[in-house]
Amino acid sequence: MKMKRRFATIAALSAVALGLSACGGSAQSQVEESESTSSGGSSVTINGSGASSQVNAQQAWRDNFGADTGITINYDPTGSGTGREQFIAGEVSFTGTDSILKPEEIEGATERCNGQEPLELPLYISPIAIAFNLEGIENVNMTAEVIAHVFDGKITNWNDPAIADLNPDIDLPDLAIIPVNRADDSGTSENFQQYLVEAGGDAWPYEPSDTWPRTGTQSAEKTSGVVNLVSSTPGAVTYADASQIGDLGTVAVDVNGKFLPYSPEAAAAIVDGSEPTEDATDRRLTVELKRDGSIEGAYPVVMISYLVACTEYDDADTASAVKDYFTYMASAEGQQAAADANGGNAPISDTLRERVMAAIDQIVTN
Repeated sequence: MKMKRRFATIAALSAVALGLSACGGSAQSQVEESESTSSGGSSVTINGSGASSQVNAQQAWRDNFGADTGITINYDPTGSGTGREQFIAGEVSFTGTDSILKPEEIEGATERCNGQEPLELPLYISPIAIAFNLEGIENVNMTAEVIAHVFDGKITNWNDPAIADLNPDIDLPDLAIIPVNRADDSGTSENFQQYLVEAGGDAWPYEPSDTWPRTGTQSAEKTSGVVNLVSSTPGAVTYADASQIGDLGTVAVDVNGKFLPYSPEAAAAIVDGSEPTEDATDRRLTVELKRDGSIEGAYPVVMISYLVACTEYDDADTASAVKDYFTYMASAEGQQAAADANGGNAPISDTLRERVMAAIDQIVTN
């Protein structure tokens, strides 16, 4: 489906075949390709990299946007940490990240963006599913404390009383639990651990970060890697963007004494019930998610994946293309396209969209 809105800044550009390179080629080679393509003046290419959680949404966004505008969008799902590094180094024009920029990264991004604070916009909201591979079982109840002990290796069997007592109607197998975590730096890992700390308290003794804190575990690169490993390993369990877990079983988590499965609606509820971070600005719309399970009807294992860009670029065509692409991603149509492609993430609210659009309008295009 093509967008109803044409972008005036690029109306004169002729349509070209949309080059998709979600997983192919390095960011540097993409930049070189962009320079080569743009030099002829007939098209514009912008390159992004980062959170693998966004890969389905980015596919839908760039398909629709590129078909209507002739602009080529490349997005390489390198992982949040690598994407932030590449953006700060000037290797890509934008990045997707499942965790907010750290103070030193804001400083680096500001320097990269010609001394201007970067945009950091919450454009992808999704529940993190706790997904498992148990034949014949689709749903299991767990408290945050139990989940923490499973991933910390303290609960090691599926029929352990700590799990069985929460699931009296399920015949849990006498099968080893195999926790699977992300091997790469991952904002999903940090978001998941933040839930464990806020809702599970002392049960999770580690400081949340992009890097998984335990060694000697089963692990895999990117969202697709952990999902594939769990899908092929009976008894395995992982945490992953809910839109990409396929047919795996999922955990319903404790919310005010009731067990709540993930859903886009429940994920959106926690975002609307949370406050901005202390250092949020009119460009950096970062949110302090309330993950302690206290918001009624709100699924607390939630990830906001941000899109980061400059408000000033050395090249006016790049600035215009980034502005138009971000405008589309934030639009009601763009948000619905991502939701349709994923079947798991939640469109941003109209109230949040107003603030996002005001931030995007600060991108200088001349």
